Amino acid sequence: MKMTFIGATHEVTGSCTYIEACGKRFLVDFGMEQGEDTYENVRVPVAPADIDFVLLTHAHIDHSGMLPLLFAGGFSGEIHSTEATANLCSVMLRDSAHIQEFEAEWRSRKAQRRGEEEYEPLYTMDDAIGAIELFVPHQYETPYTVCEGIEILFRDAGHLLGSSSIIITLTEDGETRRIVFSGDIGNVHQPLIRDPQFIDEADYVVIESTYGTRIHDRPTDYVTALSGVLQSTFDRGGSVIIPSFAVGRTQEMLYFLRQIKEQELIRGHEDFPVYVDSPLANEATDIFINNRESCYDEEALSFVRRGINPITFDGLIRTVSSDDSRAINSDSRPKVIISASGMCEAGRIKHHLKHNLWRPENTILFVGYQAVNTLGRALIDGAKRVKLFGETVRVAAQIRQLPGVSGHADVNGLLEWAGAVSGVKRFFVNHGETSSAEAFAQRLRDTLGAEVYAPYSGAEFDLIANEVTIDAEPVVIQKKSIPANLNINFAELTAASDRLALLIQNSTGRTNADMKRLTEAINKLCEDWKL
Repeated sequence: MKMTFIGATHEVTGSCTYIEACGKRFLVDFGMEQGEDTYENVRVPVAPADIDFVLLTHAHIDHSGMLPLLFAGGFSGEIHSTEATANLCSVMLRDSAHIQEFEAEWRSRKAQRRGEEEYEPLYTMDDAIGAIELFVPHQYETPYTVCEGIEILFRDAGHLLGSSSIIITLTEDGETRRIVFSGDIGNVHQPLIRDPQFIDEADYVVIESTYGTRIHDRPTDYVTALSGVLQSTFDRGGSVIIPSFAVGRTQEMLYFLRQIKEQELIRGHEDFPVYVDSPLANEATDIFINNRESCYDEEALSFVRRGINPITFDGLIRTVSSDDSRAINSDSRPKVIISASGMCEAGRIKHHLKHNLWRPENTILFVGYQAVNTLGRALIDGAKRVKLFGETVRVAAQIRQLPGVSGHADVNGLLEWAGAVSGVKRFFVNHGETSSAEAFAQRLRDTLGAEVYAPYSGAEFDLIANEVTIDAEPVVIQKKSIPANLNINFAELTAASDRLALLIQNSTGRTNADMKRLTEAINKLCEDWKL
């Protein structure tokens, strides 16, 4: 029995672990790397056709997004997950494939104009559909024998609808080992879904460390805070546009909006419409509704038992077609528009920003994290103008942000979850940046007195001997250096930036009008060069 760590080692995305046991080869998660990578990942040590099956913790693309590529390479085994995860993957993997094909087509058009080779998508829609057809859905808390010697059980991780920790029991040559993969452990008191469920015992635990150094602030009173934003915006005749992640955050917002309408917290605009303008969000919302009995928490289920759907209400309008989407901005009523993507980098939200950013009566309300170098982050940071579809748009709407209801446990939640597992010979810490993974590993040692290992990609562990057989070293991805022939020009550019910094520093005695002109000139320069 051996376990090899492939992805999400000292990084947050690209989760993947390879296990050989009982004559089988299988993966736990096969996720896509997202954002900027720091370390090289080793390849899965066998061909896709030689993988017998996959166990999937949940549907987020950083855990599931490479499954279509696995299928394209010849994998034909089963993909085991909870029923809700299988349902969400049926739409999320198709959506990911659409993005891959669209971007490849766009890049190919540009390449053709330069006389270069066309781009191939990472995988196609056919690959996504092929992977989807391999899913085998399971219920929580129901043991399942995958093959002789391998039994699995899914337990609610409280992170996303259908998310799970996976308990794997391996028996080979009279030796039995119980391994737990935490998946992403959820935060407590989230809307709709249950809190993460504990696990009583295991020999080995692979645990995430996304927030291994952080303690979440006390949860915001969302209903009161959101009501205030809606009331003030509607009173000045405006609309609230909410960029939102299609799966999870959109359904949480609908949960809060239903409460606002039910409690009549908005005065003078009681019948305000709420548009959900994202095909993926609308499909995901149906999946949330269809899996309510197995995944909702007690509060949400209490509504269901009274015949109330907790994420729908009078005035909710779910648009599908492009024509319906365009028609939203012809509705002059004060309204709420929820649209993806959550960081404003793609999707229909960009059209709604183009129509609404320049209107001072409107509010753009951010309800989730905005990564560096995204349009959402630029708006949060105070951009005065942005480019949308090649057109410069003035930012006159109010830009507001409500802290998100985090979907990840903080360090205290992680420690509580880990402390509930007895008999652990060793913890393996993954799914966290280096600082977070190493710090959380030390917290486990200090708090629980545990043996802990934070592997890099390529590390191998013998589950019978309880020892690291390959202690992999980090391989840092080399960043592209500046070509030699550009060094002189780059030095001149750096010198010019120093002159600009000095100009700004010496501007304290200038008139307000001059400082305003200088500010506008710098902002225009940044926009023209797409900073």
